[in-house]
Amino acid sequence: MDGDGHRVIARRGVGGSPWTWAAAAVLPVAFLAVFFAWPVAALVARGFVVDGSLSLAGVQEVLAAPRTWRILGQTFSQAVLGTAFSVLLGVPGAYVLYRLRFPGRRLARAVVSVPFVLPTVVVGVAFQSLLAPTGLLGGLHLQETMTAIVAALVFFNYSIVVRTVGVLWSRLDPRAEDAARSLGAGRLRVLTTVTLPALTPAIASAAALVFLFCASAFGVVLVLGGESYGTIETEIWYQTTQLLDLPAAAALSVLQLLVVSASLMVAGATRARNERALRLSGSPRDGRPRPADAPALVLTAAVVLGLLLLPMGSLAARSFVTADGPGLGNYAALGGNAGRITTSVWQALVNSVWTALAATALAVALGLLVSYVLSRRPASPRGRRVMRTVDAAFMLPLGVSAVTVGFGFLITLNRPPLDLRSSWLLIPIAQAMVALPLVVRTLLPTLRAIDPRLHEAAATLGAGPARVVATIDAPFALRGLGLALGFAFATSLGEFGATSFLARPDRPTLPVVIFQLIGRPGPENFGMAMAASVVLAVLTAIVMGLAEWIGPKEVTPW
Repeated sequence: MDGDGHRVIARRGVGGSPWTWAAAAVLPVAFLAVFFAWPVAALVARGFVVDGSLSLAGVQEVLAAPRTWRILGQTFSQAVLGTAFSVLLGVPGAYVLYRLRFPGRRLARAVVSVPFVLPTVVVGVAFQSLLAPTGLLGGLHLQETMTAIVAALVFFNYSIVVRTVGVLWSRLDPRAEDAARSLGAGRLRVLTTVTLPALTPAIASAAALVFLFCASAFGVVLVLGGESYGTIETEIWYQTTQLLDLPAAAALSVLQLLVVSASLMVAGATRARNERALRLSGSPRDGRPRPADAPALVLTAAVVLGLLLLPMGSLAARSFVTADGPGLGNYAALGGNAGRITTSVWQALVNSVWTALAATALAVALGLLVSYVLSRRPASPRGRRVMRTVDAAFMLPLGVSAVTVGFGFLITLNRPPLDLRSSWLLIPIAQAMVALPLVVRTLLPTLRAIDPRLHEAAATLGAGPARVVATIDAPFALRGLGLALGFAFATSLGEFGATSFLARPDRPTLPVVIFQLIGRPGPENFGMAMAASVVLAVLTAIVMGLAEWIGPKEVTPW
């Protein structure tokens, strides 16, 4: 038996020998080493090495600065608050969308899923348009406040909690709840003593990931925080681009790596518990709403309408407001070079699409190999430890600063034997590195859901490793491929952190152009930024809507 309660099939022919798995892992591991570990290590080393010798002066200076501790405090405060509100609002949403059956549920699930992959710059512009003095909620005076940032973080991460908790909730065995009710327990008592303890693995797994994403938030904090608020991520960007202080950036990168590593350890442990819970649960179950479900329904409706749709609706409405009144002027300006940008918005969109397509192809190809390897169940404890280590390694790009990765590219991939300074592949590679963990997390649950007895039966009938992969593993992988493609394309399309460093002035991506427009004074520039944001958001929503429609509904990528 393995650690998850499965009988381990030790034959060489079942699912391939260890050498087959090792061969499949070579390319993804090499990609991770060259395009992630090397750039990050090089940047950190450059900050710690002065005139050929190790120096901690930069670290000491950073840690002694009051600004650093203010940034750390803000990072943890927003991460804790963002996680708490995401869980508090997401758990009722999981119940409504996965345990209750009502017209439009599929559409509601799609609406909830889209915000996670929306470009951070777009979301920042949406909340800015909503909270600006002339915006719908301008009277609340929430611009450049922690409240605005936390609301935007919940906007992004609400879907993680809903999906992760909802999938497990839909498959809970109802007999435990029925037994508690038969013994006289009320609805609240059943919820607190039976249901929530059973959901603990999913809630903990979602909370760990949400904390990681909140702590490493970049684009939304950069847009909404102004000069008053920041995170470790935005501070690395500031120290690197504005002050050119590499020692300070290196010290902050080390602090971020510590936070990321701790979060990934917790997320990995809780995710394993969640997967075991899913395997032990039954088929998906739902029922019609009852009067007692009214509070959860009202709360979920309020979150979807007020927190998810209102900012995007405000963005769409204000994109039609010009200096001359309502009209299509902002959209008409997207075809020119107004706002003193180097290229038109439409050309930047074309650049983004082609770049995202290349990044998607690369991320999905590598993700398939990684998922195949990680889905194996080694018989030995050492083998299982190796699998856990590889899994954690491919999750690291989720939490490490994309700014760190992008700047690391500039200082490592600028000379032989790997000079990519003038290559168009530089940005797709960086975007694929960001998208790869999401692809793996999407494909892996479907492959781990394969009953080991299928591999055993195939081996008994004489099927070789290639035949087993083609007839058993591949059909399961195809179930999650559509969702993986959607996540990879949407993430690459909206990637901003690394791309902001790497994009050439004559070939910017759309998120880079939007950020340029935001940073320039004038209502014309802001109107163009809102119109461009709407275009990017609509394209992202279409992609994710299609991906959700063709993807497996019973599998969560988290």
